[in-house]
Amino acid sequence: MEKDERFQKVQFAAWVGIIGNIILAIIKGIVGFIANSQALIADAVHSASDVVGSVAVLIGVRAAKRPPDRDHPYGHGKAELIAAIIVAVLLFVVGFEIAMTAVKSFFEPIEVPGLVAIYAVVFSIIVKELMFRYKYHLGKKYRSEALITDAWHHRSDVFSSVAALIGIGASIIGGYIGVPWLVYADPIAGLFVAVLIVKMAWSLGKTSIHNTLDHVMHDEDTVEMREIISSVHGVLNIDEFLAREHGHYVIIDIKIAVDPEITVAEGHAIGKEVKKKLLEIDHVQDVLVHINPYSARKV
Repeated sequence: MEKDERFQKVQFAAWVGIIGNIILAIIKGIVGFIANSQALIADAVHSASDVVGSVAVLIGVRAAKRPPDRDHPYGHGKAELIAAIIVAVLLFVVGFEIAMTAVKSFFEPIEVPGLVAIYAVVFSIIVKELMFRYKYHLGKKYRSEALITDAWHHRSDVFSSVAALIGIGASIIGGYIGVPWLVYADPIAGLFVAVLIVKMAWSLGKTSIHNTLDHVMHDEDTVEMREIISSVHGVLNIDEFLAREHGHYVIIDIKIAVDPEITVAEGHAIGKEVKKKLLEIDHVQDVLVHINPYSARKV
């Protein structure tokens, strides 16, 4: 039931992102064209890229929900991580394109943006911040790397919109008071937006790739799990403990030591009890237990 609830919530959040970004991209694109604002057009392109990112998250979440099969005995949880990497790459490409457009603007005559561009940017900032908070909260709650990455995608749009707001405002003021060079604050804002986007893409992509490569949870994050294992009657020592993050869930490989004098059946029963208790933890998907005979060890 909890897994179905997770899927429904994360899928709904992805749809919120898709619909919201389509609306924002259209509004900012039209207003940016009418108001002749390079910064707002760049911001509209950023929102359009968010649509593709949210679609990637939706596809990743759907794939991750599929149960284990013969070819994927550990499940499909890493599909969300792959979706997160796709979003990060997309962010990087969009940032680079926006930067190129902004640089070209410095070598062309530009006009002062219209005042209506300010209203579109403020609306975008409010909507994007709300979307970020909503998705980030759900991503943390349901351990969805793809959703968290997509949430930061929205936050990057907030940053870009703030930069666009400053650039557009400075450009309008420059045109009003007769300071020609201030008109270029608009493309400068677009360039600043691009740098923010590329930096965020690098950070998010690095984290997602790290988690995709069978990242093992650190000792401080597995204290509760180790205490649960040690509490099982018959477990004399934890010889090895590996908890691999597999997308939104964890797969545990452990070696425990038991009394060498007990029967194979008794040792097997201890292993089953360890597995049963660990599977009671919400995000633990599977546990592989190996039984070793206990012996005194030199320190």
